Amino acid sequence: MSILQLLLVAGGLMALMILGYSLFSGPSAAKEGQRRLESLRFRHSESTDTKVESQLKKAIASRKPKVQQVAGSTSRIDALAIRLDRTGKNWTLSQYFYASLGLALGVTVLVYLRSGAALLSLGVGLFIGLGLPHLAVNFFIKKRTGDFNAKFPDAIELLVRGLRSGLPVTETLAVVAQELPGPVGEEFKGIVERIKIGRSMEESLQETADRLGIPEFNFFCITLAIQRETGGNLAETLSNLSDVLRKRTQMKLKIRAMSSESKASAYIVGALPFIVFGMIYWINPSYIGGFFTDDRLIVTGLGGLVWMSIGAFIMAKMVSFEI
Repeated sequence: MSILQLLLVAGGLMALMILGYSLFSGPSAAKEGQRRLESLRFRHSESTDTKVESQLKKAIASRKPKVQQVAGSTSRIDALAIRLDRTGKNWTLSQYFYASLGLALGVTVLVYLRSGAALLSLGVGLFIGLGLPHLAVNFFIKKRTGDFNAKFPDAIELLVRGLRSGLPVTETLAVVAQELPGPVGEEFKGIVERIKIGRSMEESLQETADRLGIPEFNFFCITLAIQRETGGNLAETLSNLSDVLRKRTQMKLKIRAMSSESKASAYIVGALPFIVFGMIYWINPSYIGGFFTDDRLIVTGLGGLVWMSIGAFIMAKMVSFEI
């Protein structure tokens, strides 16, 4: 059996494992039962708080980001464009594709010159060329999202002070855009500019929410929409929202601190085999060079990578918590 046939068999087994996981890891029966009980409680309860919570959940479900619906499985290019826009780096699709292609070709040539295995070089080049830019975009998105969430409660507090002093909502949005630096000021500046050219405040906020995809900003948009429909003290509502967002941030930091030891262990365990392999190959290439030429060792190495990937996925799920 040739190396290509072995790779095809290994890929088929991996695809079967992924398909089996997707089939047997459906929604939990306990969570589904709890969801139905909550829907019945919302439907038949006479409590005002429960009705408000029900309206909030319906508002969240009905206000799905339209851009995300368009940029689904039928529009991968639009989804990638949205991800690049969330980084705040003004990267274009052509720059992303050229960087991925150049990185893949460079790694492929370097690995081929070092090992002489064409198929392995192509696989490593494609893996790094497709994976590294994706990880870089994820890193910048998370960094910008973290910066936004860190300053967003301060923006809401500034809105509350402006409303209590008698300023209208649009004026307080302009004040936030001028006073706060970073991603918060940039996004609020865009909202103010869209309002100035004739867009409604709700449409401007929703467009920003669709583009950002940040739950905290979605809460803010939903709060303003419900207040415009039902009335009430907007300053008090936003003050409560700011307190909730600060507590949410504190809970995230607490979870990060509690799971930091497990994450560090997962990083060390996952990186140690690659570090040892690289050190041995650097010291004595002939001792471990069979992994690049012998078909049996190549298949064994690929199998080890598959099982390590499964273990890393399981460890990532064990230390991942949702708030």
